[in-house]
Amino acid sequence: MSLKLIAKEQMKMLLQHTYLPLVYKRAARGSIQKGLVIFADSHSDRLPFSMKKIYAEVKALGRYDVKVRCRDFTKMPKSELTRWLSDFMKLYARAEYVFICDNFLPVSSCQKRSETTVVQLWHSGGLLKKSGYDQPYSVPEYYKGNVFANYDLLTVSAPCCVPVFTRMMRQPESVVQATGISRSDMYYNKSFLKNCEREFYEEYPEALGKKIVLYAPTFRGSAAEPEMIGEDAVDAAFEGQDEFFLVKKLHPHYERFCGSKSCDIPTERLLPVADLMITDFSSVLFDYSIFEKPFVIFALDYEEYVSKVGFYADVNKFPTTVVKDGGGLIAAVRHELYERQRQELEEFKRFHMGCCDGRATKRIMKTIGMI
Repeated sequence: MSLKLIAKEQMKMLLQHTYLPLVYKRAARGSIQKGLVIFADSHSDRLPFSMKKIYAEVKALGRYDVKVRCRDFTKMPKSELTRWLSDFMKLYARAEYVFICDNFLPVSSCQKRSETTVVQLWHSGGLLKKSGYDQPYSVPEYYKGNVFANYDLLTVSAPCCVPVFTRMMRQPESVVQATGISRSDMYYNKSFLKNCEREFYEEYPEALGKKIVLYAPTFRGSAAEPEMIGEDAVDAAFEGQDEFFLVKKLHPHYERFCGSKSCDIPTERLLPVADLMITDFSSVLFDYSIFEKPFVIFALDYEEYVSKVGFYADVNKFPTTVVKDGGGLIAAVRHELYERQRQELEEFKRFHMGCCDGRATKRIMKTIGMI
């Protein structure tokens, strides 16, 4: 990590462990506001897809005062960010429910009052690469406190995830529950699926009659120093392959810093349309598995990545072909499209996403007493 990033993390710690707890403590002297619900995120200026389904369900009840507090912290000047955080902590101190779907340090910065229920919807399903406190590069050693503190419920996609998430996020027993992931409900909505298909072919009419291949690699590096490995090899492999229509969906940080361009359609709206997905180690693979369609693991730096990051699952045992050089990519795509057994994909989905059955949001709301 560069000195600049270390300094940034140190400032973040000072803000989290000193200033924000003080703001919260002062604001928490009064009673909570019954019915006050906050949806918060620090990675986007809009409500993330992971929150949209449960947000709509809570709003539809008509008895909650719902506040959305979503900002991309990386785009905010320090003075504006400090004011925003102060305002959030004052609201947090009075909230009955708080929903987040990714790391969100303000929620974990203080000793939360028991009357407030914090729900971590988490943005990915299944088990693949190590994360949290299981991954030495995820949480800096000098970082004090638990970055995942104050959760009352952490929702995961299947029973296999419960012990892993409990350990890697250092959660008390019973906090991590296999309710299914709220956002996965959208993949069972017929209207949503039809709209995704219509939108795609309006944007890409030339894709009609071809096999749609979605390339969606994982995010590597940091927000300030993103990395991309494999894009050039994918481009070269599909050059002149007219039976396929390649759609690239790269992480926005990579596009912003490296100038590479990808599809403007959100990833969640591409998954229902794609005939096959190519990824390296992205957890979007598990969302895609709901459709029980084939995929290919493509990783030029496979050995290095495995030894550096670590895995909860052996991708060589996944129902797919693992490709480590560009020369074998097209052959792997054809094999998975035309020869992979559907039963293997069904079993893979059941193990990693077994509780994502279209009814996860209702289960989550019942678990925390909202309905």
